[in-house]
Amino acid sequence: MTLPPRKRAGWLVLAAGAFGCGIWSMHFIAMLGFMVDASTLVYDIPLTLLSLLVAVVVVGLGIGYVGYRGRGTGALLVSGVLTGCGVAVMHYIGMAAMQVEGKVSYDTLLVVASVAIAIAAATAALWMTLNVKGLGAALGAALIAGVAVVAMHYTAMAAVTVTLDGRVGGTGVPASQFALPVAVGIVVVLAVAGLAIAFSPQDPEPGEGPALEPIRVDLFGQERR
Repeated sequence: MTLPPRKRAGWLVLAAGAFGCGIWSMHFIAMLGFMVDASTLVYDIPLTLLSLLVAVVVVGLGIGYVGYRGRGTGALLVSGVLTGCGVAVMHYIGMAAMQVEGKVSYDTLLVVASVAIAIAAATAALWMTLNVKGLGAALGAALIAGVAVVAMHYTAMAAVTVTLDGRVGGTGVPASQFALPVAVGIVVVLAVAGLAIAFSPQDPEPGEGPALEPIRVDLFGQERR
């Protein structure tokens, strides 16, 4: 049984927002611990906001693809690539927003490894979400996604070399100023997603007959029995 297009689209938007905001929040919470000795470290606001937008939109495209195309291997792989690339692009735009008194360079091999980790783990999390039912599957997929973002982040950070040269860094704000907005955003997104799932259809309406099985809607807009 399939949800009407408008309802499915709503669930996919919710999933994209929750996942995209979640990975973006993790990135900037982790960046609170990143410092460069003998240099100020601030973040360009437009690029920082762009990284959030990319996280939501590109991850949303990945989730939406598998949500509309079904559970086939091809759709899952395409979705995993899109979602993983969304995580990676978000990270590197966020890094481009970083302003220091010097030059930032990257180790190409570690950059490629970070993207590969993001794609592989995103694909695994999507497969688990689509094919394994129950609370355990949801928790497992969330754990895989969380580990993926963390592993991708620190692999990417290991690729970074900052060479100080005395140049004046660009304008921006310290990462610490993102702490409160990020915390509030996490609470709001989790609350909205949690309420939506809690009040999704689960049981047949009275009088519909015993032949109907309980139904739950997942974040891909697909009904699960």
